[in-house]
Amino acid sequence: MTDSTRAVDAESDRGAAAPPRAAVLLGVLVVSAFVMILNETILSVALRDLTVDLGVSTTTVQWLTSGFLLTMAVVIPITGFLLERFTPRQIFIASLTMFSIGTLLSGLAPGFGVLLVGRVVQACGTAVMMPLLMTSVMRLVPVSKRGATMGTITIVIAVAPAVGPTIGGAVLASLGWRWMFWLVLPLSLLALAIGVVWMRLDGETRRVPLDVLSVVLSAAGFGGLLYGLSSIGESGGGDHPVPPWAPIVVGALALAAFVVRQLRLQRQDRALLDLRPFKIRSFVVALVLTALLFMCLLGAGAIMLPLYLQTVLNTSTFGSGLAVLPGGLVLGLLGRPVGRLFDRYGARRLVIPGALAMAVSLGLFATLGADSSLGAVIAIHVLMMTGLGMMMTPLMTESLSALPDHLHSHGSAILATLQQVAGAFGTAVFVTVASLGSTAPSGAPDAAGLRTAFLVAAVIGAAAFATSLFVRSSGGSGEPVSVTSSDDEHRPSETATK
Repeated sequence: MTDSTRAVDAESDRGAAAPPRAAVLLGVLVVSAFVMILNETILSVALRDLTVDLGVSTTTVQWLTSGFLLTMAVVIPITGFLLERFTPRQIFIASLTMFSIGTLLSGLAPGFGVLLVGRVVQACGTAVMMPLLMTSVMRLVPVSKRGATMGTITIVIAVAPAVGPTIGGAVLASLGWRWMFWLVLPLSLLALAIGVVWMRLDGETRRVPLDVLSVVLSAAGFGGLLYGLSSIGESGGGDHPVPPWAPIVVGALALAAFVVRQLRLQRQDRALLDLRPFKIRSFVVALVLTALLFMCLLGAGAIMLPLYLQTVLNTSTFGSGLAVLPGGLVLGLLGRPVGRLFDRYGARRLVIPGALAMAVSLGLFATLGADSSLGAVIAIHVLMMTGLGMMMTPLMTESLSALPDHLHSHGSAILATLQQVAGAFGTAVFVTVASLGSTAPSGAPDAAGLRTAFLVAAVIGAAAFATSLFVRSSGGSGEPVSVTSSDDEHRPSETATK
């Protein structure tokens, strides 16, 4: 990077004036994303009641969560194209409208079929919101303040899933499952109304043609991978109507074809999901660490730990939810402070100790047994969430800040897609290992199997710590990142529309 480039970038950062009502715009986006992600997990405690009320089997009712995740996996990779083709205002209104319609359908659903359709429509709106939020932060917030702002997004990502089951349990106990949607609908409509009035953030758009083949390959690739991995997680490696390896193989082949297709299309700047962010070292390192983080967060923290609490310590469902709540709240509450530290010191000083704390906590989980105290479990979980909190905000900010402006939307889509796939992969790996390591005749996870799964998680934690050593010390308010690529020189100079 030349001195003149540094000077220009630094001056643009100092002089970057936030657009009018920028704080309001970001506030509306954050609240909307919080409501959407809260809805993603709030229904998890109601599945048993839904099997009785709707007269369907447990396997069938699981599609209310699996279908939601599959839809997310299919739609998120397309958001890079959508954020280039349409303005943030158009995307926001479409996202909240779909989510509100899906919430209304779910609340009125006379049977399982309509409820599933409502959940799929909700997922379509939810999938677009997080990439829109992250891309908007990159556009609205100067480099020196991005860490603190991205810390707020961490609160959305961490606290909403943590409190979702707790709120869902309270609503279910007093009002019934339909009220999980009736209570969310007014919040969604209010956010939509505020957005229609205040969301005036128009951006540059390009009339990029939609490549239908890329959409099909993306749906088959990401959808097949997530379905296969989720099937392994749900069956614990046992019998399943469709062998989990079949959709995984189909998904892997479709994904390979998708990558080849995008590499060809991006030469003409027509890719559905631009893969040029993978040429940037800081983005790739942060992406790998994010994948390992979400494997441990969702696989070990959200699946294995509740299983341990319920099957080994004989804690009730509500009790296990309360036990993991402090750690989830710590993860969310660390977002803003860690973001400010990132703005001051960069990613390296936060990510390395965070990865070490995560690895140590996963190793401590492997030492737990039937005689372990609940207090010790909660303390270890809080340590794990503290480590994750020190990593999440810096990694999200570092990865997207390393990209040039025209790749922010595609980088956000890649990051959000990876979180979904990594979470499903972590769940599949840990559930399968727990079943294979089990001493129970049925193969159901027991103390021995769960200890084996936590050992595998500790190995992944050690790999994350080793990877964290490759994080560069620059970042935050340090030296601005300049990215040059031979592909950038061939970007067409199309006239942007406002």
